[in-house]
Amino acid sequence: MNPLRNLARHPVRTALALAGIAVTTAMLLDMVLLAGGIERSFAQLLLGRGYQVRVSPRGTLPFDTEATIPGARGIAATMRRDPAVEAVAPIVGSSIHARRGDSLVTLFGYGIDPAAQALYQVTAGADLAPGDSAGLLLSAPAARVLAAAIGDTVVLVSRLDPQMAVAGSSRTVVVRGVVRWLYDARDQASVGTLVPVMQELAAFRAEDRVSAFAVRVTGDADSAAARLRAALPSLEINSVGAMVLRFRERLTYFRQLSLILGTISLGVTVLLVGTLLTITVNERRGEIATLRAIGVARGTIVRAVMLEGGALTTLGGGLGVLLGLATAEQLDRILTSFPGLPAAISFFVPDARSLALAAAVLVITGIVAGAYPAWLAARAPIAETLRTEAT
Repeated sequence: MNPLRNLARHPVRTALALAGIAVTTAMLLDMVLLAGGIERSFAQLLLGRGYQVRVSPRGTLPFDTEATIPGARGIAATMRRDPAVEAVAPIVGSSIHARRGDSLVTLFGYGIDPAAQALYQVTAGADLAPGDSAGLLLSAPAARVLAAAIGDTVVLVSRLDPQMAVAGSSRTVVVRGVVRWLYDARDQASVGTLVPVMQELAAFRAEDRVSAFAVRVTGDADSAAARLRAALPSLEINSVGAMVLRFRERLTYFRQLSLILGTISLGVTVLLVGTLLTITVNERRGEIATLRAIGVARGTIVRAVMLEGGALTTLGGGLGVLLGLATAEQLDRILTSFPGLPAAISFFVPDARSLALAAAVLVITGIVAGAYPAWLAARAPIAETLRTEAT
């Protein structure tokens, strides 16, 4: 009883069953990817440069509000005294402007320390050198908006005075490189300079204010974060692991949705496979009775029917994986287009574990779905069935 040969006896019926299984498999795979994909994507985003601890004003996450941290140099010195701290990256974030002809273009400005940075990856040109107060880094959207290339001069303008509608200060800088800012939203026009330059443009210089710190530590990040919280109780200090856990709590809706839809897809698969195999067994009762009459063991019949269910599910599942990956890509493109969402975030993140889990669950489901038809085949009365077939 060759499973593939048996499936080929009814090509149209088998094709329709494979199509149904492929659709349900695609749904199952997408739900598995959705359940953990955005969480993995968020963790990868936070650990993109290897900094496991974030420090922000009390009650906020970095860049959630316009709150800032005063006395940045003293706070950085306090954190560096912890033996587990390898690097401290001060970060300034502020809305600024740049001149383009006779008009001003609004940009988001980052203040960074090139020797310890956790915000960007250089894609063209060069990084800023320590002490390069005349250098500028552009995101690709900012380069398009400003029509600027590497080596061009750009005039950055501070925030406008709300009463006078004039800028407080300006700086002329030279584009050193084009970078991908890890936390930028899609098509966000952002620029980066040294921390002191951005502090001046954002009017943070007098009180040495920064928006946040990223800290790289050795050993257990949670323990290091706890020690830093004890040393700096006025600040919000979290390890990436703690932030991911908090983020996971906010994703309960997505996890519940994926569980419900995944369960529905498995139920549909069981019904499809079970129905098809039951019809097949009923059509082949005479053949099964004949095999039993010539000495084929009942266990062999059961295994053959269940293997047929496994083969049907495996073939349909293979098609479903391809369909699911294509669907996930399209759904991810739609969901990540929401305004304000970092471009590096993905809702569907394929990984070997997710694919293996979906495949294992699907194959087991197909085999289980063949249990009832296999039981029918094993319980068929030999003499009565042969007599019925003969008449």
